[in-house]
Amino acid sequence: MNLLPEFDILTTCTDEDLIHRFRGGQREVFGLLVKRYQRELYGYLRRYLRDAELADDVFQATFLQLFVKMDQYEAGRPFRPWLYRIAINQAIDAQRRIGRHPAVSLEIASDSADGDERSLTDLIESREGDPLDHLHAEERRQLVRGSIDRLPEFLRQVVMLAYYQGLKYREIAEIMELPVGTVKSRLHTALSRLTEALSQTPSVPEL
Repeated sequence: MNLLPEFDILTTCTDEDLIHRFRGGQREVFGLLVKRYQRELYGYLRRYLRDAELADDVFQATFLQLFVKMDQYEAGRPFRPWLYRIAINQAIDAQRRIGRHPAVSLEIASDSADGDERSLTDLIESREGDPLDHLHAEERRQLVRGSIDRLPEFLRQVVMLAYYQGLKYREIAEIMELPVGTVKSRLHTALSRLTEALSQTPSVPEL
């Protein structure tokens, strides 16, 4: 039986279909998975790690691990969260090897209750009546970045996945192997801590 042309497979097959084909002996479709996630996952890793070369190394390590662990994939399990968990573990391992702590970009958006996209900075400010309205935008971003860096890892990861990568609660729950309710609770806790930390920032004297 002839395989569908590559373009047709990319546009008609789900991730899970491609994995089924791969495990059935069609090893060439693995490259299609790489191509499908190349821009999305590399972009995430580059912003997460803030280092293009390291992000490239982690991206390649992620798909090497995926290739090795493909037999561990459970049929019917969503692929995307599984891939992200592998990537995050690889990123954490890479940072530990070089003794670095992840920095967080603030140009991250999330859908608000009314459907509008809002940055994490906007979301934090809205919780306590603009606690940072005395600061310039760049100073505000630096303060938020520092506050996120000081969050415990289990809170920082949820913030990154939800407000940076825009993953849904259920996807984050799958990645972190947590109940959806725990993901929501951690996000609430993280935002509360950020709001508290930023509201305690002393005002900058006017010149």
